Amino acid sequence: MAWTEKIGPHSWRVRYPTADGRIGSCSGFGTKKIANDYANQIEADQRRGTWLDPQAAKTSVSVWAALWADTLDVEIRTEENYLSRIRNHIEPRWANTALGDITALAVTLWIKQLRRHYARSTVAGIVTVFSMMLDDAVDERLIAVNPVRRRARRGRRREQSPVPSERIWATPEQVVRIADNSESLGNHCYGLLVVTAGWTGARWGELTGLRRVNTHLDDGCLVIDPDTGCLHEGSHRLWLGPPKTPASARTITLPPFLIELLREHLDDQGGDFVFASPRRCWLRRSDFDRRVFRPAIDGNLHRPDVAAPIEPVQPGLTFHGLRHSHKTWMIADGIPEIAQARRLGHRLDNRIVETYSHVAPEVERRLLRCLERRWRKARTTVDRAVALPAAIQGPAGSA
Repeated sequence: MAWTEKIGPHSWRVRYPTADGRIGSCSGFGTKKIANDYANQIEADQRRGTWLDPQAAKTSVSVWAALWADTLDVEIRTEENYLSRIRNHIEPRWANTALGDITALAVTLWIKQLRRHYARSTVAGIVTVFSMMLDDAVDERLIAVNPVRRRARRGRRREQSPVPSERIWATPEQVVRIADNSESLGNHCYGLLVVTAGWTGARWGELTGLRRVNTHLDDGCLVIDPDTGCLHEGSHRLWLGPPKTPASARTITLPPFLIELLREHLDDQGGDFVFASPRRCWLRRSDFDRRVFRPAIDGNLHRPDVAAPIEPVQPGLTFHGLRHSHKTWMIADGIPEIAQARRLGHRLDNRIVETYSHVAPEVERRLLRCLERRWRKARTTVDRAVALPAAIQGPAGSA
């Protein structure tokens, strides 16, 4: 129970037991009655389970951030992103601030300052981490509420939810052009990697972590292993681990043309992994994106003295955009939603559909026929477009 003590002629303090067995105190009361009222309030709140130790709210953000970081149990790349946001953005502003002294108004001003220097998505990521830290501080009963939580605004100050921009996707012809460009900028493996991404919908890590042993070309499929089916990339190392979700561990069937392309590729090269660097090392996404993928999509005509001039194909497309492209093609071909989900490694929100639906063999065959047709049409279209200028120009040296 809480009790009061006189500590001066006109000063009283309240002592109380804390949750960890120590004795806390709160001073500054001018009369015994005020001190007794506060002590009674402490006891009432403790009985209701709503009492918060005022000393706990004095924990600084830097101290709490260190404790919070030690409890993280997330994928390594996610942890690195969280720690980077804390180190570079949260601690420079809040490190010495007590948790109980953080106000919603101060947070709003901080967010406004961040938006002057960073993209909205970057600011949203920083604020999300800060909010997660303070949510856990509430759960640990260090503070009563999270001041970062979004509140309604009136009039011009009301925060409008941004309209999501349409994701950039590519047609089969554009994917073929990007693959040809990637091959000219790198090697045949890079072009085949782009084609495989476009015609399977597999993620970057699922393809760069694909082993030869999981490439069952006689059965016409790729297997994404549930334990080692994805290449993960951290700041300082690469490693094999599980794919993004349990549903991502799956078998992806291949159209006939892709089976033959992969067979030829594997016959010509050694190594355990299907897609690798010329030195048979794992591919780093940032390096591949900078040297090969971005120039293959955005073009390189703005660079002086390039060895292989590349025309823009679909500026802004990302490697993940090839996955969106595959999804778009399936929708256009009328492939059932359950077949799309199984192929992409998604889990449907509708539990009944997820539980009782299945992909009939005829649906799978129709899907592969559509993909084969798209490839042949795209390959023919691109080849004709390349051959046409040469035919117009005529034989070398002709007038």
